[in-house]
Amino acid sequence: MTGLRDTLAEILGPEGVFDHPAQRRTYECDGLTAYRVAPSLVALPRTTAEVTRVVQACARAGVPVVPRGAGSGLSAGALPAANGVLIGLARMQRILAVDPANRQMTVQAGVTNNEVNRAAAPHGLYFAPDPSSGVVCTVGGNVAENSGGAHCLKYGFTSHHILALEVVLPDGTVTRLGASAPDPPGYDLRGALVGSEGTTGVVTEVTLRLLRKPEVVRTMVGDFASPSAAGAAVAGLVGAGIVPAAVEMIDNLAIQACEDAVGAGFSRTAGAVLIVELDGVPGDVEAEFEAARRLCIEAGATHLRVAADAAERALIWAGRKAAFAAVGHLSPDYVVQDGVIPRGRLPEVLDRIGRKSREAGMRVANVFHAGDGNLHPLVLYDGAREGEAARALRLSIEIVELCVDYGGSISGEHGIGFEKAGSMPRMFSRDDLDVMQRVRAAFDPAGRCNPGKIFPAPGLCGEGTYRRSPLEEAATVRQP
Repeated sequence: MTGLRDTLAEILGPEGVFDHPAQRRTYECDGLTAYRVAPSLVALPRTTAEVTRVVQACARAGVPVVPRGAGSGLSAGALPAANGVLIGLARMQRILAVDPANRQMTVQAGVTNNEVNRAAAPHGLYFAPDPSSGVVCTVGGNVAENSGGAHCLKYGFTSHHILALEVVLPDGTVTRLGASAPDPPGYDLRGALVGSEGTTGVVTEVTLRLLRKPEVVRTMVGDFASPSAAGAAVAGLVGAGIVPAAVEMIDNLAIQACEDAVGAGFSRTAGAVLIVELDGVPGDVEAEFEAARRLCIEAGATHLRVAADAAERALIWAGRKAAFAAVGHLSPDYVVQDGVIPRGRLPEVLDRIGRKSREAGMRVANVFHAGDGNLHPLVLYDGAREGEAARALRLSIEIVELCVDYGGSISGEHGIGFEKAGSMPRMFSRDDLDVMQRVRAAFDPAGRCNPGKIFPAPGLCGEGTYRRSPLEEAATVRQP
């Protein structure tokens, strides 16, 4: 790759290309550290023009490319290709335009969620998607995974808050998908890019939809005897027609970790806690908040704590959002999984997860978005013990495939990546996967953009570079 390295250095300058083994190892995994591959080269552009030239150079060389934001993903979605170039977008940190009148902001892909909200706050606005890693995760990564966060129950996922994208396609073509104006005519190609996990191109700029901050926010924490009891309370809330901004559940094992790390005031003796938050206009919020309190008590809540002010509310959320990292207080290693089930089946699925945990002899902590049934079980293990990492990964996949058995999905917001590609046939037929491959091939016919992600390995379900049928080939022949 010496020739390509020299070409990239001409484009980015020597400081914009890493080829030393120690530098490359920094990029060998994302937040799912169980899978590691060192890229051949790392390119660090600062502009769309530089990304374009890098992608064009890789296309000429026939080299695969893997886009990466902050590397906070949890499905090995940014796992490098061993013979490829990793394009790190973390230096693309400019906020390009803020338009308060139209509630929009245009940013480079490397801007973090927290930076967006700091720029929007003086105008009384905010960006609704709020992954727990918002202090470090980038807007480009949000787009790749269609991230949600705690408040997606009421406000939806990233796809609901993206107006337009600038993307460098795998052949180096720059295009803009979507528009600043609502409901542009034509096919929703913007929607096809959001959640495509870097397999269709490299997103470089994003135009965001911003929301007006709610007039009032009320937050409470309910203690329950068990996760199943807390799950029943969630079903009761939603069944009553109440749509909170967020409903989060933390089980006892995760509570211990959160309290060790943050001291948010969660009860260490509770089997599980629910964080319930409502926002909106004062009259509606107060009425629904009282109804939510009553429903939690009827469902068996042993204690209710209502945040007295913004500071206490912030402490509660600091505890919840620290949960994944805090589990490091309990175990040297762990796998964070991501699946979705129908809300009404929370109690029985949580019981099944507990049973699987006991059968495998491995601890599982549960911290998740209970309001929309988006589970995040954390399987704890010690990688220093022979075979334990493999057992943990196997248990985590069993849990996520359990979600499918109960009518759910193998991912809610972390994506499929490399980790869960083999589970796609549990949820989709071969025909389904072939159609998805055709969509991908429309953007990337050579299969060079983030290869090995989302789809099963060759031989399992038709994965591999999509090749058009003779009929499709004939349709493209220009008639005399």
